Amino acid sequence: MRRKKVWVISPLFYLMAASMVVMAVITYRHNKIAAAVELTAAVLALLAVFTSDLLYRRNVSLAVKSAKRVLTAEERHAFDEFALPVAVAAPAGDIVWANEAFVAALCSGGEYLGENILRFLYPKTFRQVMGEKGAAVSYRGREYTVYGSRAKAGFIFYFVDDTYFKAIHKEYREKKTVVCVAVFDNQEELIRNSSGGDDSRITADVEAVLRRWAVEDMGGFIRKLNNGRYLVVTDDAHVEAAKQRRFRMLDDVREVKSASGMSATVSIGVGRGADTAAESERWARQALDMALGRGGDQVAVKQQGDAYEFFGGLSKGVEKRDKVRTRVIAATLSDHVKASDHVFIMGHKNSDLDSVGAAVGMWAAIRKGLEKPASIVLNRGQTLAGALVDRVEEAYGEEVLFISPGEAMQNVTERSLLIVVDTHSVNFVENSDLLERVSRIVVIDHHRMMVSHIKNALIFYHEPYASSASELVTELVQYIKGSAIDSIDAEALMAGIALDTKNFVLKTGVRTFEASAFLRRRGADTIAVKKMFSNTLDNYKQKAQMVSGAEIYKGCAIATSNWDFEDLRVAAAQAADELLSIQGVRASFVLYRIGTDVNISARSLGDINVQVILEEFGGGGHFTQAGAQIKNISMSDARRALVRTLDGKLAESTASN
Repeated sequence: MRRKKVWVISPLFYLMAASMVVMAVITYRHNKIAAAVELTAAVLALLAVFTSDLLYRRNVSLAVKSAKRVLTAEERHAFDEFALPVAVAAPAGDIVWANEAFVAALCSGGEYLGENILRFLYPKTFRQVMGEKGAAVSYRGREYTVYGSRAKAGFIFYFVDDTYFKAIHKEYREKKTVVCVAVFDNQEELIRNSSGGDDSRITADVEAVLRRWAVEDMGGFIRKLNNGRYLVVTDDAHVEAAKQRRFRMLDDVREVKSASGMSATVSIGVGRGADTAAESERWARQALDMALGRGGDQVAVKQQGDAYEFFGGLSKGVEKRDKVRTRVIAATLSDHVKASDHVFIMGHKNSDLDSVGAAVGMWAAIRKGLEKPASIVLNRGQTLAGALVDRVEEAYGEEVLFISPGEAMQNVTERSLLIVVDTHSVNFVENSDLLERVSRIVVIDHHRMMVSHIKNALIFYHEPYASSASELVTELVQYIKGSAIDSIDAEALMAGIALDTKNFVLKTGVRTFEASAFLRRRGADTIAVKKMFSNTLDNYKQKAQMVSGAEIYKGCAIATSNWDFEDLRVAAAQAADELLSIQGVRASFVLYRIGTDVNISARSLGDINVQVILEEFGGGGHFTQAGAQIKNISMSDARRALVRTLDGKLAESTASN
């Protein structure tokens, strides 16, 4: 066994302590007080050096003795002949013995005694190594799996050199086939008013970018499918490299513009980590649906389970002007309603004017248009649209529109139909038990697609370009039976559109105004709608306090509130809207506390995608309006987390632009 003299306490320290004593003696001739201080310090330093040296020598002695207790002479001889590197460490981690294989492989034939075993295990800990499967460790360019076991007075570590096998596994993983499906998602809008020659140029330029990306950057091949779709086959290593570059190809596609200056965009679904090419292609199609559901102009990467990664998504969704799909959805929905014994309509938690307005419009079409029993499931204690609920109930008198989730659960049958409006997430519905209880479900929503979306819906009518769920419902009821909508129903739908468009300022398109025109013809009173947005004086003061305490950070207004008062959610949402009117503010974030959680209400003028930002906290919404809730966190920590996310997302957006 090799021994090594380790000087943890260098002789230089002894020399320095002695020098301090000599200096104290010299000082004594000039200043006795200073000499006494120096002498005291010198003696203390000498004692510290001596004590440290003594303790270290004692530790080494105990370590050597522990090695004798851990292994007998026969065991040491057997381990010396063992092919695997083996090291024995004392409880403190000091290596007290190692076999020849360990010295040759990990110490390059040098000394090891007194070294801490953690140097060879970094960054792994004792606990990780002591597990059943050991721990993967890299050391001096080699790959090891280290296993540990407890001995009588220490630990024994076995190092298995599996560099070759890990290299093969890495190569297998990197060469695994990955299928991507791409779509030119705004081709129709780009070429609608273009000349024939410009149509061909735009399509050819986009295809050239996709082909260059697929062949040169991804090392694969591309095949054109129908409906503007493309199939790309590559391997996992190139997908990982594209991820590191954050799929810069999206920026190259945006450089292709029509004669009017509109940029082309593509969406790509990637199926990564699948066992077979067929499974990868199926995942790629699911990922593409997710990317399109989030507004397009992005890459969605699907992996095992429901794990998704998203890249891009910096552009606004493009409005679809063709209403053929709406007419087909309306006809299919009517068939499902007629086959039901009762229809339940449910929005999201803390329902707002859009959620309740869309539910009222759908109730009118079903109850008065198709003459089927229908009820709106609502938690009255948590709704933010109390004024609308009261107004609708007053207008319909003895007709029962709204029921509690408990009442709905009691009346559910196998033939019941549940229509979910203004949300598509299983985590945000008004009552998750009702969602699980009803087997026949229809979803109508405009928010950008989330991973936790409802997957078993008979109809999934999801249009992220739409301004609101009320706009979608307004279009549907015109094909179901438009005459069923009277003035109070029209006002409810108009209030929902006005809320989500901020009085027709944000996220409005041609179809938004067409829907509003229909509602106006059906008797919607704009003055009555305006009154639904009126505030109490206390609520106005609370909103003003939030706005006055806001700070501007990189073009984003951030306001925090630790107050707890009635209508806090309403005041926070209104404060977020108000902050957008400040010069230089591109987005606003209002943080407010409810219990131990911190909620975030976010708004944007369209320059910043607040949905992508709040997705980092498990939230969602759409490009200009989103919300999130962070569990069990302080206000200061929540604000710091938001600032960190803003730093990353804004930098990413700047790089893309």
